[in-house]
Amino acid sequence: MKRILGDLYKNRIWLLMVLPGTIWLLLFSYLPMFGQVLAFKKFRIHPDGFFASVMNSDWVGWDNFKYLFSTNDAFVITRNTILYNLVFIVLGLVAAVVTAILLSELVNKKLSKFYQTGMLFPHFISWVIGSYFVFTFLSTEFGLVNNVLGWFGKEPISWYSESKYWPFILIFMSLWKGIGYGSIVYLASIVGIDKTYYEAAMIDGASKWKQIKHVTLPMLKPLMIILTIMNIGRIFNSDFGLFYQVPRDSGALYSVTNVIDTYVYRGLMNLGDIGMSTAAGLYQSAVGFALVMITNYIVRKVDEESALF
Repeated sequence: MKRILGDLYKNRIWLLMVLPGTIWLLLFSYLPMFGQVLAFKKFRIHPDGFFASVMNSDWVGWDNFKYLFSTNDAFVITRNTILYNLVFIVLGLVAAVVTAILLSELVNKKLSKFYQTGMLFPHFISWVIGSYFVFTFLSTEFGLVNNVLGWFGKEPISWYSESKYWPFILIFMSLWKGIGYGSIVYLASIVGIDKTYYEAAMIDGASKWKQIKHVTLPMLKPLMIILTIMNIGRIFNSDFGLFYQVPRDSGALYSVTNVIDTYVYRGLMNLGDIGMSTAAGLYQSAVGFALVMITNYIVRKVDEESALF
């Protein structure tokens, strides 16, 4: 015990640095896990408060899950969540790595910083503001796109009623917002690569493309794998603002914009069904955890050093 206290005192500065993050993790990630019990209860509000409501609500076992999976909604939200996130992971990885490599190859570093700032700026814009940007382009009456179509004699498109366009719009908006932030991580890794590798490659007559292929990409491989595993763990978590704010919660678009996060939100706000919403959230978390474990296991079998744990 004395040794433990001594180690704590010795590392007190580092422990204080991680204390805010630890508190945040406990409050918003671990304590809410006790609420998962509501997935197996028929929640009823009790006058004595929330904890009394939880304790006095009737157990219903797996009924909330049965209700969730007995409707077509479960298939739609699962399909949309998985397919969108798969596309986001693949395209986001490719776009971030390519952007980072292009920025690292710029000779004018001031221009490189300017491009980095410009691409990072959308990351700090909320989806509420982003939805108005999209609306200025896609508004049926005053949108820029329909005005351009009118110049060419085309009929205006009711964008917020036509679901076939929105998978492409949502993918584009996701890349627009995330490519700058995603490229910074890879750019930092590229900057940290030992320059002697490139010098040796140039002495051997390697072109710029071969330097990227045989030096840059192999050096980025471990980071790419780790970030991909972490993203796969969030494959059942969607960007709520992207799927709710950008389509402006249009009911005509639910077939392609309704994901687990928006489904849970609407279940709480419109139906007030806390039990079923909690069941959907638990289903989301359990599958995400399983995917992380499976993906990491596969990576560890192929290349143990690249595994997350």
